[in-house]
Amino acid sequence: MFQFVSSIVAAMEFARVIFSGILVSLLLSVGAAAKVKDLPPCNFKAIYNFGDSNSDTGAISAAIFPRQWPNGETFFRKPAGRVCDGRLMIDFIAERLGLPFLSAFLDSIGSNFRQGANFASGGSTIVPQNKTIAESGLSPFALNVQVFQYDQFKARTTDLYKDKRYSCRSHLPRPKDFPEALYVFDIGQNDIAYGLRTVGDAQILASIPDIISQLAIAVEHLYTRGARTFWIHNTGPSGCLPSTLLGIKNPPPGFLDKHGCVKSQNDIAKEFNRQLKNRVIKLRAELPQAAITYVDIFAAKYGLISNSKQQGFVDAQKICCGYHKNGIDVGCGGILPLPNGTQIFGAACKDPSLYISWDGVHYTEAANRWIANRLINGSLSDPPIPITHACYRTS
Repeated sequence: MFQFVSSIVAAMEFARVIFSGILVSLLLSVGAAAKVKDLPPCNFKAIYNFGDSNSDTGAISAAIFPRQWPNGETFFRKPAGRVCDGRLMIDFIAERLGLPFLSAFLDSIGSNFRQGANFASGGSTIVPQNKTIAESGLSPFALNVQVFQYDQFKARTTDLYKDKRYSCRSHLPRPKDFPEALYVFDIGQNDIAYGLRTVGDAQILASIPDIISQLAIAVEHLYTRGARTFWIHNTGPSGCLPSTLLGIKNPPPGFLDKHGCVKSQNDIAKEFNRQLKNRVIKLRAELPQAAITYVDIFAAKYGLISNSKQQGFVDAQKICCGYHKNGIDVGCGGILPLPNGTQIFGAACKDPSLYISWDGVHYTEAANRWIANRLINGSLSDPPIPITHACYRTS
């Protein structure tokens, strides 16, 4: 009996020590973050972005098929390579840092790469898929390809910049600026979405460690090439996308959460994010000269969706662009010919600024601005520092 009681006491003492250690670490982290905010802002010379359509500023539009009207109508007044009525979160990040919008690496016309490049591509995944874009809807430019593109970009621009006879040197990054750039990752949603379409929940969950490992390999590779500041978004609440909810009729009790999102899909996204955050913590220890910020985009997006009307938006499940009535679905900007000779056009709503969802998958400029404001200030980041100070290590 005495041994049993002693074991319990020892276990309780061990738990107390562990909890105290976690609490102290948390307080130190918060304290360090508070001190960082008093330091001068980072002088980021450029942004290099890796991702999918949430941050693609023209890759798929240049390489495979152009984005069509009414994409771009709100801000650019024309299609601008983005699946949105205007600016994306990466655009608001650039604005906040005083840098120009990023040119897509794959866009050869009118691009300026002096202060960064965008390797993000609509439909991209972290793990390469062995199917064509026609078969799967996924981009051939998976994360590993985007990193290869970065390597080639850095090598070729460095060579050209050293050639003083080259007439477009002012459009190229200076070699010394690569270590002083911000490296952004916004990718992973399509890995989950494709898994939901093709395999069961258990298989998706089993694949998450490999997906996270592939992202970590990309970060480690860039670190060996001189990258030092990383801003890594987790994945959003895919179970809340209106496109997911369109085909759901009479769901069983418990299938949807209190905000109308598919609970099981969001649970998978949360597990992905849990493992990603743990891997980011390990990366900080493995890459001693890197400053790595984990950004909770799930919390920002879910916070907006669950409080859409209080934030001045219409119901979060409403789609601004496209036609979805009477069992007929026409995508944003699409045209469906009817047997009687008429057509149905996937037009945009009258006021996109009132909508969260642009086309059922992607967000409007107004929603992107709302989300970006909460990410940029550091309130949803680990460590909790604004993006202007992301170059500082807090541990």
